[in-house]
Amino acid sequence: MSDAPNSNRRGRTNGTQRQDEPSRNGEGPNRPGSGGPNQPPNLRPSRGLFGFVTILTIGFILFLMMSSMGTQAVPLSTWQEFRNLYETGKIKDGTVEVRDTGIVAETVPGKLPEGGVVMFRFGPGDKDFFLKQVDELTKGRFVVRPSSIWTQILLSLLPFLIIIFLLWFLLFRGLRSAAGGPGGMLGSFGKSRHRLAMKEKTGVTFADVAGIDEAKDEVQEIIEFLKNPKRFMRLGGRIPRGVLLTGDPGCGKTLLAKAIAGEADVPFFSISGSDFVEMFVGVGASRVRDLFKQAKDSAPCIIFLDEIDAVGRRRGGGFTTGGHDEREQTLNAILVEMDGFSTSDGVIVIASTNRPDVLDPALTRPGRFDRQVSVPLPDVKGRLEILQVHAKKVKLGPGVNLERLAKATPMFSGADLAAIINEAAISATLHNKDFVEQDDLEEARDKIKFGRAKKSRVREADDNKLTAYHEAGHAVLQAVLPDGDALHKVTIIPRGSAGGATFSLPERDRMGYGLKWLGATLRVACGGRIAEAKAMGDVSSGAVSDIARVTQIARTMVEEWGMSAKLGFIRYAAADTREMFIPERAYSDDTARVIDEEVKRIVSEAYDDASRLLDQNWDKVVAVAEALLKYETLDADEVHRLMRGEPLGKPTISDLLAAEARKAREAAGAPAAPSQPESPDLPPGAMPRPA
Repeated sequence: MSDAPNSNRRGRTNGTQRQDEPSRNGEGPNRPGSGGPNQPPNLRPSRGLFGFVTILTIGFILFLMMSSMGTQAVPLSTWQEFRNLYETGKIKDGTVEVRDTGIVAETVPGKLPEGGVVMFRFGPGDKDFFLKQVDELTKGRFVVRPSSIWTQILLSLLPFLIIIFLLWFLLFRGLRSAAGGPGGMLGSFGKSRHRLAMKEKTGVTFADVAGIDEAKDEVQEIIEFLKNPKRFMRLGGRIPRGVLLTGDPGCGKTLLAKAIAGEADVPFFSISGSDFVEMFVGVGASRVRDLFKQAKDSAPCIIFLDEIDAVGRRRGGGFTTGGHDEREQTLNAILVEMDGFSTSDGVIVIASTNRPDVLDPALTRPGRFDRQVSVPLPDVKGRLEILQVHAKKVKLGPGVNLERLAKATPMFSGADLAAIINEAAISATLHNKDFVEQDDLEEARDKIKFGRAKKSRVREADDNKLTAYHEAGHAVLQAVLPDGDALHKVTIIPRGSAGGATFSLPERDRMGYGLKWLGATLRVACGGRIAEAKAMGDVSSGAVSDIARVTQIARTMVEEWGMSAKLGFIRYAAADTREMFIPERAYSDDTARVIDEEVKRIVSEAYDDASRLLDQNWDKVVAVAEALLKYETLDADEVHRLMRGEPLGKPTISDLLAAEARKAREAAGAPAAPSQPESPDLPPGAMPRPA
């Protein structure tokens, strides 16, 4: 917890007080006997009668042990040593004692430099034997001193007493001190684990949040209410109790909450939903009560519950192993604190989740979460603003066009765009550039979306040719179909799990999908398998992602979007079954058979139409495939030029490698080697590429 000044509550000797240790009944932090300003009162509980008796018992045992040992004796290893000392007159006559564990005797002063007492130890069953030996040696002038029965009993009980004492010290003392403050071992389990942030500690303001203007406007009203509540209460309005931020992962919900803390000059309590639940029953509810108590003492303030679906899921669903569900008790405590029998004026709860569909209805109703603010994926204008915010932290080159990058990143979240800028800066640094260029941003976008390019992978000539025709089939259909997205570039360089990729560039953000666009997308996806089968006389497993995409689109068209004339304007898709163990299906087996038939019909029509288009444009497919074998990557302009029959006139990969080798030899002073003809079947990645 961080310390924060509180002008409304003063201690007895100073003007500051911890926010997480509110005063109770007038007891300030410097109350006499409280142990200082940073310690809660009654930190040391009384030991009690049990502890006092335990300490006395252990002390008595130690006293008996010390008294039984007597003076520190010099140990003797053998009986012969003791006999020699006695026979040479170094042991006083009449001082020999036979005990249960050994023989002790005093020596004549000055005879032994080690000490005045010697002792020879023997085994537990050897006492009778050594009694005879001592009797013969001393002629009966010795003393037998048996040990006390109480000493033996106490020594045998000593391990058990030590264990009991440790249990008392660690467990009982902690339990007694739990009620007095967080000093006990178990006293901190019920305490809230929130983090307290003030305005100057977050470092994030609304200037750092872009692309979600509507959400910013909604939370801006909350901040205005906290700063000037009388302005809104003049007409009878009340402060909203809760604001629920919903949206896909990476859209900026947590960043927006940090900006609220940076803008509002009020305490900001931040905690994750998973921090409430522990292995002990009742801990979650206790932490909820502790959090709201501290928040009410610091009102007006804001409580931010990140990932509230961890404790706010719908009650009564799913599978529970017992009658007491810890998560439900935590949710009940949240419901009561937000609206139940106690008032929470001055405390605003802001929660975020990407699963609003699983939240309990009692949590999302007005009066608890009065507002649900959607934080959607940014559009092209929002993406440009987000890129501009993150680009301030890096050095951009003069040729960088962020607007072009914003158009080329549809359905990217704010986190994805921030990762693009960061990856581009890392790539430019590794290539020893002075600033980030447009190529770095394009490569970073492809890396974030599809994975790192595997330029060092070596493929066989047949695999290389198959990949080239597969991607050429996609690219040609992407270029000739007017209802699909515009072609951006095509490459046969492996990236991620794909052997190649064809990139499209949507001209606009789509809020929905039209039937013509879906049909064009299905035909483009079928083009890869058709082209490779016609060129190679065989098919491969490389179309697995295309098949999955085509099947998903066709089934969604039939079950959810009502795009089947035979089934009509009816939704057959099941509800969200992620919270259920048994999938839901609200139609008969006959309807399921018709759905399967319609899905197959849509896919078959798209496949047949794509085959017809590729047959009509096969010469273009061959031209693009051969160019891909030479250049490996083609942009949209180059593909269109090849389809018109125009030459590209740019150096191939072999030409670039030969030029780089020639420059290296000239720099080293070696004679230039004759250039070799290029090989169109050269596997990509077989040789190092220029940067």
